[in-house]
Amino acid sequence: MTTLVHLKAHNKDLGGGFIVRRLLPNALRQAVGPFIFFDHFGPVSIKPEDNHDVRPHPHIGLATISYLFDGVIQHKDNLGYTQNIEPGAINLMIAGKGIVHSERRPPAMREKNYTNHGLQLWIALPTGQEKIAAAFHHVPAVHIPHIDIGPISIRVLMGQAFEKKSPVPTLSPTLYLDIQIAANSTWELPMLADEQAIYPIEGELSNVDAVMEANTLQLQSAPLVLSSGNLPARFVVIGGQALGHRFIWWNFVASHQSDIDAAAQAWEIEEPDSGMHQVPGEVERIPMPARRRPEA
Repeated sequence: MTTLVHLKAHNKDLGGGFIVRRLLPNALRQAVGPFIFFDHFGPVSIKPEDNHDVRPHPHIGLATISYLFDGVIQHKDNLGYTQNIEPGAINLMIAGKGIVHSERRPPAMREKNYTNHGLQLWIALPTGQEKIAAAFHHVPAVHIPHIDIGPISIRVLMGQAFEKKSPVPTLSPTLYLDIQIAANSTWELPMLADEQAIYPIEGELSNVDAVMEANTLQLQSAPLVLSSGNLPARFVVIGGQALGHRFIWWNFVASHQSDIDAAAQAWEIEEPDSGMHQVPGEVERIPMPARRRPEA
């Protein structure tokens, strides 16, 4: 029987009462493969009077991966991209040496009630590529590879698995799968990456006799037999090649503390050459937090 390491979520208020469940970084584990940040939000009902918009803010040394199960969020960045994030699509924003973006309710949804449910993950960039030029990639849901294997339906969001390869760009070996398993079914999940973890989204998912806990990221070190209950279950798999320790502070990830200090200073003055200039059309910004010491 495989022993799983469990990384439990803690709640984080992003403002306006918008609560996310944060799995990474964790006191027990900073990262899984290149994945260094893992937020699960919703399902949450969005009403016209709610304000869950995330104002313009900067990033360095990472790439953000936004994926929705339900709802819509509008991404805008200082490269000039405006893109709605919709269910099944992947929005990949490579921060590199610096980028600023906002995440808001699309104008067409301002007077509507709807549900948002999804994941936002960060991956660290490999050493030597942490300061590459910022970039943005949108891959529509229809272009994400899909394969059915017995009771399993798999979408290959990033990386390669089961002879399918995602068109989403990667800078190091990266695995990200969205998997659904039919009710009352059993399936063995092989090891597909150097490091790998499973996160249940909905339904009941079991490993042999133990039900996998909700809001818990579970590390995998060997092939794992998974079973569903009386209803279909859904889970994601993340993993890839470990990139080593990173410093993390606010929205910045770096191999060296000095890079985080420089990014903080650049955001304070919106230094254009650093990539820390404002998003076109935006007038708001998230100010620098008071705490300045990066987390190891």
